[in-house]
Formats: sequence, structure tokens, C-alpha cells
Amino acid sequence: MTANAPSRSYWLQRWTALLLTGILAGLGGMLLALLLHEIQHLVYGYSQKALISPQSFLEGVTDASAHRRFLALLAAGLIAGCGWWLLARYGKKRVSISVAVNQPDKPMPGITTLIHSLLQIITVAMGSPLGREVAPRELGALFAGGVARRLHLTTADIQLMIACGAGAGLAAVYNVPLAGAVFTLEVLLISFSWEAAIAALVTSALAAWVATLGLGDEHQYRYTTEMAATSLVFWAALSGPLFGVAAFWFRRITQRARSKVRSNWQMPVFSLVAFAALGALSMWFPQLPGNGKGPIQLTLAGDVTLKLAAAILCLKIFVIWAVLRGGAEGGLLTPGLAVGALLGSLLFMLLGRFFPGSDMASFALTGAAGFLSASMQMPVTAIALMMEFTRMDHSFLVPLALSAAGAYMTFRKLDG
Repeated sequence: MTANAPSRSYWLQRWTALLLTGILAGLGGMLLALLLHEIQHLVYGYSQKALISPQSFLEGVTDASAHRRFLALLAAGLIAGCGWWLLARYGKKRVSISVAVNQPDKPMPGITTLIHSLLQIITVAMGSPLGREVAPRELGALFAGGVARRLHLTTADIQLMIACGAGAGLAAVYNVPLAGAVFTLEVLLISFSWEAAIAALVTSALAAWVATLGLGDEHQYRYTTEMAATSLVFWAALSGPLFGVAAFWFRRITQRARSKVRSNWQMPVFSLVAFAALGALSMWFPQLPGNGKGPIQLTLAGDVTLKLAAAILCLKIFVIWAVLRGGAEGGLLTPGLAVGALLGSLLFMLLGRFFPGSDMASFALTGAAGFLSASMQMPVTAIALMMEFTRMDHSFLVPLALSAAGAYMTFRKLDG
């Protein structure tokens, strides 16, 4: 053994950290998802005898009375505004995942991170239009950092474990082990090495498997189109830049909304107003509450009309901006997928006749991948997510790659 080679005991510590990271991230993602389901069922009054129900959130919200929807979202606004205002005032300064990865000497504060994650899950379950994926990523990163420091790993290995923990949290909550590993490398580490790739795959796969013990081995969306039509390849190549432009403006809008948030009396007031507006709109459009999973499934099933798709698309962007401006926190992964899928379905109803053999579901699929690729700057992760979300046929890989690449490059050109 050379002087610089790690000792056998250190390799054992490192593998112990990897395994514990995967297990803890999986348990954290599973428990957060179960909490989400329980709150959804309680607030909207559906499937109250089963945590894992065949009835979707959209179906539960639609079946609830308009009055109940409004009150639920008003309560969500109160919890969001007061919760994050009090956390900012009395809690320790929050350390984001990206900061924790890039500066391993700054550990994530445990109680603050836990409360921040729970607030996201509670408000999304009650109907916030933001995503739920940040919460399990934060818990995974928190657990991974704690384990790595307790085992006295090097700074570089602590950085790797935190990134793997965050990716494993994503893998657990959505049952996407490959996408979780790719996300770790592409978004958090922004680099590739076989050592990091193996670590990311081990933790994400283990976390996803642990989560299935409580959530079941299910994929997120039903997608029934068997094969990609040849015309879809041409559509994906042509439409990719369009989704890149749309994603560029969406990201600008959301970033500007977040930049204007002030942690003072404005937060509870603005949050209440934003969620009240969402509640009022949900009385006519039950598709608006929630992170966007319901509208995505509608587009993949071809169950939206031109007017409905246009209305939900515009209103979805508005309510996302409003709650972000009000100070609510959450991810933009599923909301971004929803915007892309709705835009894709809208374009199909306008232009689909020029692309024979393609259907609304295919246009929605490529639109979601392209938009997410650009809006979150993760083209490879976007493709992997859509593969695992839908269990699509491999013939869709080429259209998705063309759409994701075109959107991503267009965004970078506009942003540069």
C-alpha cells in the first residue's frame, strides 16, 4: 500500500457512510411521502382509510366542494406565511444543498432544515403549486452530512456524501434511482468520475428500494403510447428551441418572485393573499392545487381541450409566481414538467395535424422533457426522469434527447 492510499479501515468507513446515506435518505423520503398522503386525504376528505390510495390527488380535490378547496388553501397560506416568517426570524440561518455541497465546512442546521422540509410537505399536501422534491433532498443531504462527519471522512468525501444524499432523497420520493444518480452528478457535483458515479448509483438505488417498502413499486405517470412516431423526431427537433425560450422566461419570473421576498410582516400577508387567490381560482379549476402531477397526467392521457389547456397553463404560471412572491418554498421540478406538458399539449392541438402518427401524449412528453431540461439546467437528468416516471418505450429516447438538447442550448444562448 502506497503512502497516499487510504487504509482498509477508511474504506470500510466510507462504504458504511454510503450505505447509511442510502438507507436514511430512503426512510426520510418514504416518511415524507406518507405524511404528504395523510395530509392530502385529511384536508380534502378522500381515501381516509388508506395512505396509499388508487384515487389521485386531482380526483380528491375535484370531488371536494369548492368551499372546502378555498378554506384548505387559505389555511395553507396561513401556515406558509407564518411558518417561514417565524423560521426566518427565530431559526438558525438555513444552509442550502448547493452551499452544503460546495462548502462542506458549513453543516446544514438540523432543526431548521427539518422544519423547512416539513413546511414544504405540509403546504404542498394542502395544495401549494410548488414541488415536494426539495424536502427529501434536504433531509437526505442533512443525514448524509451528519453520517460523514460522525465517521470522520475527508472534506472531499463529505462533499460527495452530501451530494449523494440529496440525489438519493430525490430517488426515494419518486422511485427514480437512475435519475437520482444522474442528478447527483449533473446538478450537484457538476462533474463525473467513476468513483462518484458508483457512489451516486449505490445510494440512489438503495434509497429508492427502501422507499418502496412503504410506498410500493409504482411509477409516477401512466403512459400508454407504445412507440414514437417518426414525425415526433422532427417535431422534437423543431420545438426544442421554443421550449427553451419558454423556460428562460419562466425561470426569470420565478427568480424575480423569490428575490422580492422579505422576511418581515409582508410574508404572512402576501402569502395569505397568494393562497387566497389560488383558492378562489380552484373553485372553478380544481386542476390548479398541487404540484402539477394531475395536469401532467391529463395531458399524457389526452384528456384536455384547447381552452382548458390554455387556461390551466396561464393560471398555473400565475399561481406559482404568486406563492413564490408570498414567501412559500418548494421545488419547481414537477411544476416545470406541468408547464412543459401543458404547452406541448396546446401545441399539439394547434399543429398536431402536420405531424401524422403523433398524439397529444407524445407532444406533452417531449414538451415536459424539453422545458424541464432548460428551466432547471439538467438535460440528462430530465431525460432520465421522464424514462423512469413513465416507463416509456426506448423509441422515445431520440425525440426526448432532441427536445432536451434544443431547449437547453437555446436557454444557455439567451442566458449568456
